[in-house]
Amino acid sequence: MQRLNTTILALVATLILLTAPAHAVEKMPYSPEAFAKAQEAGVPVLIDVYADWCPTCERQQIILNRYMRENPDSPLKIMVIDYDKNKDWVKAFRAPRQSTLYLYKDNEQRWFAVAPTSSRVIYAAIEKVIGETPSDNS
Repeated sequence: MQRLNTTILALVATLILLTAPAHAVEKMPYSPEAFAKAQEAGVPVLIDVYADWCPTCERQQIILNRYMRENPDSPLKIMVIDYDKNKDWVKAFRAPRQSTLYLYKDNEQRWFAVAPTSSRVIYAAIEKVIGETPSDNS
């Protein structure tokens, strides 16, 4: 019986680890000052319009966290806008809904998507923007 309890506990712990949100990546709340500073430095910024209750947003968080873990030297900065708490910024960015992602570099929006959940699509957009120079987007 003790062996069964140990096995059940191990399975529960594994499930918790596998399904727990991966929020280990450093993200910062969006602010115009931090955004401007990053853009002036040529740092690519991903704006993540999310909601805590949104399952699509959760899938995006997993993808973004995995990307940052796999690319620890990436210059990408992630700034978050809470869809429910930051309505002024949601309107300013014209986000049609939660789960909207934007990529900026050199003070230009380089990519925009609503509800992408393919790691291939998100990774490709990030890599393209990171590799662009100002003349690439002219």
